[in-house]
Amino acid sequence: MDNSRLQGIRTLISAEGIDSLLVSEQENRRYLSGFRGSSGWLFISQKQALLTTDFRYTEQARQESQGFEIMQTNGETAIWFTKLIQTHGWHKLGFEAQYIPFATYQQLSKIIEAEHLDLELIPCYRMVEKLRCIKDATELNIITKAVQLTDAAFTKFLSTIRPGITEKEIAWEVEGFLRKNGAEATAFDIIVATGPNTALPHAIPGERRLQQGEPILIDMGAKIDGYCSDFTRTVCIGKADKTLQEIYSIVLEAQQAAIEGIKSGMNGAEADTLARNIIEAAGYGNNFGHGLGHGIGLAIHEAPFLSRLSSDILSDSMVFSIEPGIYIQGYGGVRIEDTVRLENGSVKILTKSAKSLSF
Repeated sequence: MDNSRLQGIRTLISAEGIDSLLVSEQENRRYLSGFRGSSGWLFISQKQALLTTDFRYTEQARQESQGFEIMQTNGETAIWFTKLIQTHGWHKLGFEAQYIPFATYQQLSKIIEAEHLDLELIPCYRMVEKLRCIKDATELNIITKAVQLTDAAFTKFLSTIRPGITEKEIAWEVEGFLRKNGAEATAFDIIVATGPNTALPHAIPGERRLQQGEPILIDMGAKIDGYCSDFTRTVCIGKADKTLQEIYSIVLEAQQAAIEGIKSGMNGAEADTLARNIIEAAGYGNNFGHGLGHGIGLAIHEAPFLSRLSSDILSDSMVFSIEPGIYIQGYGGVRIEDTVRLENGSVKILTKSAKSLSF
């Protein structure tokens, strides 16, 4: 277990004025403890680091979470939770307000009242995420491997596409390649869209067959050792019409402007504007309805966020996507996406695949 992560969260706990933090979100739990199970809570204070989980995961927790005390949660929550709070004498327990279900919050509140615990539940926001958005050398190395595998999968994609093949068939071919070559899973459900379906930013691959002269969009990512990559290309078999050529050129120009213009110290909204200004000037502002990008790590969408509403400050060792797009209902669309990192104040592109409408 990386003690620097515990030190980092303890600094934030102190600043928040709480005695202990309850961590329930799965990626946050894994980041701090190494535990990969799907059920469990961390309780972290200045002196304690506990992982509570049930019988199914206790042995796994002991193996994966060195430095954490493992507590098996037997019986009713009221029993073990009350004992835990009384044992450690905590009075202010922070919890991840975005992730604790309201029913769970009600349950804990009722326990506190019924057992007469001197405990206040304090909602906390994005505490672990503040640490996660800065990637260490190990994380950067794993993400780079995931990106390299995604680049290789794009080469497989180019060898697979041909007139008559369905979106589903392409998606299965690419997913099989990723899994056979080192991915523990895809980072998300692969998007393959053809023709007018490319106007749907999150299209679901279906039975539509690829035709000559129309756009085909693939959005994919690999997951290696828990870490993700994210990648999109739009290509065309045969000669693209003038509209497709035009919007492709605009999206590529917008992405390049963002790549060249994003610097450490700017916020997510300022980064988004670099690309959005170009798309708006070309008359397609209403056809770019999502943000420019998002952080990439243990989750495919995490801080920092690059969008019109984001105040997230970008800094070195952050990894995120840059993915402008133009989508025209009934016709089709274009998105171009790379995984990048900030290094020495500027963007370094991790993705190496070529950007060309025609291959």
